[in-house]
Amino acid sequence: MLEDIKGERKRKLDKWEEFAEGYPARVKRSITLGEAQKRFTALAKSKKNMSVVGRVFGLRDQGGIIFADVRDISGALQIVLVKKEMADFGRLKTSLDMGDFLSATGHFFITKKGERSFLAKKALIISKSLRPIPQEWYGLGDIETRLRKRYLDSLVNSAVRDIFVKKSRFWRTVRDFLIDEGFLEVENPVLEAVPGGAEAEPFTTHHNALNEDFYLRISLELPLKKMLVGGFEKIFEIGRIFRNEGIDREHLQDYTQMECYWAYADYHDMMKLVEKLYKKLAKAVIGSLKSKKGKETIDWGGKWKKVGYFDLFKKYAGVNLSNVSTEDLRRKAKELKLDLDPGDSKGRLIDLIYKKTVRPHLIQPCFLVNPPVEIEPLAKRVPGRPEMVERFQIMAGGTELGKGFSELNDPVDQRKRFEEQVALREGGDKEAQMMNEDFVEALEYGMPPAAGFGMSERVFAIMVDMAIRETVYFPLMRKEK
Repeated sequence: MLEDIKGERKRKLDKWEEFAEGYPARVKRSITLGEAQKRFTALAKSKKNMSVVGRVFGLRDQGGIIFADVRDISGALQIVLVKKEMADFGRLKTSLDMGDFLSATGHFFITKKGERSFLAKKALIISKSLRPIPQEWYGLGDIETRLRKRYLDSLVNSAVRDIFVKKSRFWRTVRDFLIDEGFLEVENPVLEAVPGGAEAEPFTTHHNALNEDFYLRISLELPLKKMLVGGFEKIFEIGRIFRNEGIDREHLQDYTQMECYWAYADYHDMMKLVEKLYKKLAKAVIGSLKSKKGKETIDWGGKWKKVGYFDLFKKYAGVNLSNVSTEDLRRKAKELKLDLDPGDSKGRLIDLIYKKTVRPHLIQPCFLVNPPVEIEPLAKRVPGRPEMVERFQIMAGGTELGKGFSELNDPVDQRKRFEEQVALREGGDKEAQMMNEDFVEALEYGMPPAAGFGMSERVFAIMVDMAIRETVYFPLMRKEK
């Protein structure tokens, strides 16, 4: 059936190309359809000769008159093709199909039925559609199919297009906010000799010219902190990072992240800054300080609370992290029926238990502060509480939506923590961090006290209450069988 349709449309294209180009390089366009609708009364009154373009989504052939409903990104309009008004009406009548792109020159008018329309004096097919455009996603409710054919999904569904307009607004708001706050946008390489800045399994690739293996970055952090050593004070980067781990509603393998670093500030200063940012983001993306996540309402307004990691862990997991052993944690994890590996470290066990017992309770926006040092190798210790670090996580909707801390700038302490990570990696933990001698050397030259913060496009997905890969236009998919 599809091949028959394609064959028929190809024959129409061949016939049309005896008269005109099927895919011309240049097209006349005086006005977008959305702007035409805004100015329609004045345009119809003037009878000014203009040119419009759009894709055909509706055709009604009434013999000597054809009504074509066309759309562009800004709006829609009815183009009226009349035999007695057009020298090439016959050619167009036998060639035009739904899905074709149409260019028309003529003037705006209102039909006897009161419909805003455009009377064409001349019209051309400017791009022939060889496959029929689905009128609706009938039979395509399956999300996998929609994601594979995302261009059709957004073509027939304006709500899908709107998601990506909002996502562009999301990142523009982040960028403009930080620039207004005095931060400088910078850019660093995606390929790294040593991946760092997060606990994640990296992707590897080979550089032919250098004949070396490199890693795709798993974080933006370490190069930005080296720039603090180099004299910069307020910097940020928005870029892609890559983590070779599982897919679920909140995780992708490659995604966009923002990280910013602020010299002579600490994590208290950063918390004030990012609370202000997130409220701006909510207003920009959803037009409100309230959003939905399933049946829950998330209120981004008001003053966000600070809640202690140790306190909540004791409350929901029943474990006092101040004097707990690795074996105690392992027993608790088994009691909770968590998937464990024999080599799981104390920090990994704490994180697994936290995600099961604590995180689901954190629905309203808050700062989860001062976790144990075992789970954060890049943050400063809390003065007088060496078992804790000065880190905060933004929590909302039962998930993490950003992380920041007072940056560790003591090269001796940093080397020791890297060595602990290396021991975990040698014990089989693929997500543990590697020793980064270049970064430690940079710290030895001196890095100013600083606060850092990172957030990803997960924040956007939570604000619009969608799975994260639904907010990516072309997410990676398994090959179709």
